Amino acid sequence: MIQQLESTAMWDVLVIGGGATGLGIAVDAATRGYKTLLLEQADFAKGTSSRSTKLIHGGVRYLALGQIKLVLEALKERALLLQNAAHLVKKQVFVVPVYTWKDAFVYFCGLKLYDLLAGTRGLGASTFLSKKETALALPTIKKEGLKGGIRYLDCQFDDSRLAVNLAQTAAENDACILNYAQVTALQQNSEGKIYGVVAQDLETGKTYAPKAKAVINATGVFVDTILRMEQPEAKPLVRPSQGVHLVLDHTFLPGTDALMIPNTSDGRVLFAVPWQGKLLVGTTDTLRNNPELEPRALDKEVAFILETAGSYLVKKPTHKDVLAVFAGLRPLAAHKGNPKESKDISRNYKVILSESSLTTVTGGKWTIYREMAEATLDTLIRARHLTPKPCVTSHFSIHGHTTAAGIDKHMAGYGSDAHAIQQMAAQHPELNTLLHPNYCYTLAEVVWAIRHEMARTVEDVLARRLRLLFLDAAAAAQAAPAVAAILAAEMQRPQIWADEQVQQFRILAAGYRLKPEKVTQQI
Repeated sequence: MIQQLESTAMWDVLVIGGGATGLGIAVDAATRGYKTLLLEQADFAKGTSSRSTKLIHGGVRYLALGQIKLVLEALKERALLLQNAAHLVKKQVFVVPVYTWKDAFVYFCGLKLYDLLAGTRGLGASTFLSKKETALALPTIKKEGLKGGIRYLDCQFDDSRLAVNLAQTAAENDACILNYAQVTALQQNSEGKIYGVVAQDLETGKTYAPKAKAVINATGVFVDTILRMEQPEAKPLVRPSQGVHLVLDHTFLPGTDALMIPNTSDGRVLFAVPWQGKLLVGTTDTLRNNPELEPRALDKEVAFILETAGSYLVKKPTHKDVLAVFAGLRPLAAHKGNPKESKDISRNYKVILSESSLTTVTGGKWTIYREMAEATLDTLIRARHLTPKPCVTSHFSIHGHTTAAGIDKHMAGYGSDAHAIQQMAAQHPELNTLLHPNYCYTLAEVVWAIRHEMARTVEDVLARRLRLLFLDAAAAAQAAPAVAAILAAEMQRPQIWADEQVQQFRILAAGYRLKPEKVTQQI
C-alpha cells in the first residue's frame, strides 16, 4: 500500500477516515473504476464503527419519531447487506415483552407498520406471543404482570469485521487503503480550492502529500477537526452522542432470542442481544462536547443500563457481572437550537460540498453506509469533479461473502477465508493453540489478521480482528503477550516493541473493565 501511495501522482478520490462511511465510499469509488486512496489516522473502525449494538436494522424507534424515510432507506439496505455479506449479517429474532394491554396494542401496531414498510424485503411477519410463549423465548424475563410479547425480526452483524472486509474489498479493486496514516493538513491552491492533503505515516514518521480530484472528509465525529484545517472558525457540523454497552455472561438471558425494551424510563430503547456467546446490553444516548478516539462510559450510563436490565431480568446484573464495557460516539448532525437530548436529533446523513471543493459526510448509521457512499460519489459527479460512472455496489459481494454451509460456527465470520485459515493451521499445528482457554480464538487467526487484514498492533488484533477485548477485557489482557510475540515475529520488531505493546494494551483493557466496589452516580 505504501508503494502504491508513493508511485501514484494523482488520485481521483481521496477519502479521509476509515470507519463505516469512509470504507463504504472507498468501495463505491474503487468499484466504479476511480483511482482511490483512503487514509485512516488509527486502525479501521477504531472509533464508532466498532462500538455499535451490532445490529443491521431499519430502526423501529425511528417510526415513533416520524422518520419514515430513514426507516425505508435502512430496510432497503438491510436486505442488500443480507445479500452481499451473508457471512456476517444474519437474521435475529427480537421479543418485546409487554406488561399492559395498551402497550401490547401500540407495539404490535408499530411492528406491523415496520413489516409493511419492509414489503417484499421483510424477514418474516411480526407475531403476538402468549405469556407462556414469551417466557419460553426469554426464559429469564420477569413473569409478574407479563401479558405476552411481540416477536419480530431484524439482523445482527459483526461491525469491525465488516469494516475489515470492506477494506479488503476496496483493495481487491485497486484502492490504496492505509491505516495509521494521519492527515495533518489540506493542500489548497491560490484560488482556495483543495487539491490534496498532507499525511504522516505514524509508524515511520514519513510525510506524504497526495493529490486528488476529489477530497472527502468521512471522519465521523472528527469531521470538524478536518473542516478547521480549512476554516479555523468553521461552525461545528457534528454533535457527538455517546452510546455505552455492557457485556454479560449469556446466562443472564439464555437462548437465541434478543430482548428489546422499546420505552425505558427516560424514553430510550434498550437491547439485550446474544452476541458471540455473550449478552450485549445497551445502549445509552448521551450528548458529549468533544470527540475522542477512546471514550469512556460515564458512571450514570452504566447505572442506567444495569438498573433497566435488572428491572426486566430475574437475576439483576451488577458491576461484578460485567465482562466488558465499551463506549462509542455517534456522529449526529449538529442541530439548531442545541437540543439537550440526543435521541431528539435526526440520524439522517448529510453530504456537503464546500466552495473549496471539500466534500464532507456527516450523520447516518452503519446500516445505510452503502447508500451514504453512493450519494457522496453521485454528488461529486453532479458537481463535475468526477467523470460519470455508475454505482455497482447494490449487488456487489463484499470480501468473504459466502452462502456455503458446513463452516465451523466460530469461523463463520471469516466466510470464504475460513478454509484458508484452517488450511494454514493444518500445515502448522502449533497455530491451533488457543489464545485463552475459555475462548476459541487461535494463533492461526492472529497470523491471518497480520498477513491479510493489516493488523499492526495487539489492539488491532484483540479488539477489531478478533473481538476478545469487547467480550472479556480480563481475558484479552491475558492473551496480549502471545499476540505481541506473533506480531513481533511477523513484522520483524524487537522484544522491547512487543513488551511495550503488551503494556499499552493492558492499560487500554483496564478501561474496558468496571471496578465492582465503585459506587455509581444514579441517573
